[in-house]
Amino acid sequence: MINFLKVTTIFFLIFHFNSSIAENYEVDQKVTNQFTLNHKFKIDLPDGEWVVAEKPSYEFYGLRVEGYTLLRIENNKVVEGISIGEFKTEGKYKDSGIASEDTNALNQAIYQIVFKNKYDGCYERPEYSVLKFYAKGTTHNCFRAGHQDLIKEIYNPDDPWLRNANTQLKTWLKNKSIELPKISLNSSHSYFSRLVGGKWFYLDYFIDPKILNAPTNKFLTKESSEYHKDNITNYPEHEMIMQQWISISTERHVNFEKSINALKRHLLGLS
Repeated sequence: MINFLKVTTIFFLIFHFNSSIAENYEVDQKVTNQFTLNHKFKIDLPDGEWVVAEKPSYEFYGLRVEGYTLLRIENNKVVEGISIGEFKTEGKYKDSGIASEDTNALNQAIYQIVFKNKYDGCYERPEYSVLKFYAKGTTHNCFRAGHQDLIKEIYNPDDPWLRNANTQLKTWLKNKSIELPKISLNSSHSYFSRLVGGKWFYLDYFIDPKILNAPTNKFLTKESSEYHKDNITNYPEHEMIMQQWISISTERHVNFEKSINALKRHLLGLS
């Protein structure tokens, strides 16, 4: 979905899910307390009732993206969202029409997607308020948090490969007359290592800042937003909300690392 919440799922691979997925949630299914992707990857949900709004399945850079998008809704407005997925890196890397099953090609593709994608990735960008990552060999562990123009990210993303994504989600929102916040706070959590089963895990969150009792936003683009790191010192109330969000997201990444059994030497050492 989104940054997923892009479901930043920015890949050059084709993955094949199999029976490792222990749970099979359906769109419109209600979930509380915990979401179990499989026996190795589960997360505790923030309080409230969540609904499965999407089971993404689309090609992105030649990759079949699969996962779930969950939303928490109040008064027909989305106040929180989650994208979650586990990908296996057995598959074929597609580049310029040439398919390769070579593991090194797959590893290089993942590196290019995470660190070299010009639209989004694990490197400093103006919309990220914090970025922490570990990268060595084929392993990466990436955490970032900041803000986004959520409506643009879903309906008109900069990356042309994503413009046909989220079709199911957009239809679901339209049919149910559900509104999205214009500006959201978001965090992204991504881990991949050949040393831990060769699986790529991702987890993306977003919230409407109002649930943190944030002041109203007057500027509603990603660049002009009060939460933009070039603007935020001029808006101390927004700055306090962002610090609160970073604290929440930092704790979430620590829990993410635990849930997927990331190797100790790959941990970011967040506190």
